Amino acid sequence: MGQIFNRNPEFYSADASVKRERFEEAFVIIRQELVDAFGSLGLPTDAQVWYTRNIDYNVPGGKLNRGISVVDSAEILKGSSLSKHEFLQAAVLGWAVEFLQAFFLVMDDLMDKSILRRGQPCYYRVPGVGTISVNDAVLLESAIYQLLKLHFRKEPYYVDLLELFHETTYQTGTGQLLDLITAPEDSVDLSKISLEKFRLIAQYKTAYYSFYLPVALAMLMCDIPPVYRSRSTGTTVHSYKLARSILLPIGEYFQVQDDFLDFAGTPEQIGKVGTDIVDNKCSWSVNTALAAASPEQRAILDDNYGRREARMEDKVKAVFEEVGLRENYRTYEDQVYAKILALIQDVPEDSGLTLKRQVFTHFLDKIYKRQK
Repeated sequence: MGQIFNRNPEFYSADASVKRERFEEAFVIIRQELVDAFGSLGLPTDAQVWYTRNIDYNVPGGKLNRGISVVDSAEILKGSSLSKHEFLQAAVLGWAVEFLQAFFLVMDDLMDKSILRRGQPCYYRVPGVGTISVNDAVLLESAIYQLLKLHFRKEPYYVDLLELFHETTYQTGTGQLLDLITAPEDSVDLSKISLEKFRLIAQYKTAYYSFYLPVALAMLMCDIPPVYRSRSTGTTVHSYKLARSILLPIGEYFQVQDDFLDFAGTPEQIGKVGTDIVDNKCSWSVNTALAAASPEQRAILDDNYGRREARMEDKVKAVFEEVGLRENYRTYEDQVYAKILALIQDVPEDSGLTLKRQVFTHFLDKIYKRQK
């Protein structure tokens, strides 16, 4: 590998571009392992080319925040930079999260009939792909377990890794189900949606895999015990439960941001065309607007939300502006940031292999006031 992969900086204090470049160098190894394994099945060249394109189109092009966060968290928990072997292990886990993300997005874009993803056509819209994308999504998911078997089978926490990925997939699929049946595209009834349903969808569809999973993977790799006694406070710490209690609210905050940006952001800014309004989504934006709407504004939302006509979408957006959604969002963001910081401050600060507050502030600082 190149110079960046071979050197061993203090990763969690390194420049973001250095982190990404080093993480991407690990992908070169991982990608080749998967392509070689697929080729060893004796499949024809066209199948191997298709499989490789599937990986290249769907996995490496995003922000990579989830994957890099595994490496960041591992270094923070360990308290020092990782050895080359430890870095590769953390990077494999990080890329496994990115494969999981790609699996979800390919399926989600097809179900939502989305147009753009990461600034390019959604995978199902690539000429010749169509509904083959469903099978390609399955192959992306299966790559996770090939990587875990190859790199972690001899580790004592191997089964814990398998169970964590399976559980996270189950949780995310549950969130997607809630999302789809709460507000189906062909049946618009705004009386059936609520902020409580939004919170459940945000928790199960986003928070578990985007925030809890990367940290839990790092905790397993770093041998953080599930229960330990804090030397600083004398209290018993249930480490994974404590991590969840902070990371799930961060995940909900992230989903609120995502919903707001779907309305307020531009395709150039967020890398996709916002579709929540036309898709009849149970989003934070529409629930917040419903709570503030006058009877006349409510009637406009009832008549125009979830319809695939630009003029009707514009009417919904006009109501969002009239009820002060932008100011409401700014107030929400400041309040939730303060609440999450308070949760983090309650984490006991101990040396050694224990939870560290920086694991959580690292996530929070990444998303606070984000614009894309």
